Amino acid sequence: MIVQLNPALPIITPKGEAYAHFLIDYGMEEHLLWVCFINDSGECWTFRNPQIRLKPNETFNRSKTSNIE
Repeated sequence: MIVQLNPALPIITPKGEAYAHFLIDYGMEEHLLWVCFINDSGECWTFRNPQIRLKPNETFNRSKTSNIE
């Protein structure tokens, strides 16, 4: 199943800050896949769930995120 995220979500990836535009779900045994466009380069990348974090947002009391391993 593929879902378009509206609005796109600002996230942090191993490649830098990006916006996630689509979410791909292959089922219970697989990680969610996030289709993202990197802010600095415009490149399109797909990341597994453990590879991304939402950007900090004080409005939503999310002042920090855990490190990406």
